[in-house]
Amino acid sequence: MGSYVELNDNNFEDEVINSPIPVLVDFWAEWCAPCRIIAPVVEELAGELAGKVKVGKMDVDSNPQTSMKFGIRSIPTLLIFKNGQPVDTIVGAVPKNVIADKLSAQL
Repeated sequence: MGSYVELNDNNFEDEVINSPIPVLVDFWAEWCAPCRIIAPVVEELAGELAGKVKVGKMDVDSNPQTSMKFGIRSIPTLLIFKNGQPVDTIVGAVPKNVIADKLSAQL
């Protein structure tokens, strides 16, 4: 299991917007079955890409402000941020290689 950052409305700017490296943000919820399916993949990538990419998970139910700001309408939604801006979006439970390829493009 890799290490990821628990994101919330309060730490989002510091952890994601101000990050010197690309950030993968997993917008999820406890009740979401596809979110639970993709969670181990996201955590695995956090370990594999440690130091190159920061990985954060944000519970949309507990953090509606940030979720609304980025127009999260369905979950899981993965946003890739680079230089404080969202540069790519992945919606739904997708295979690990799809996420890895999109992250690699940002390195």
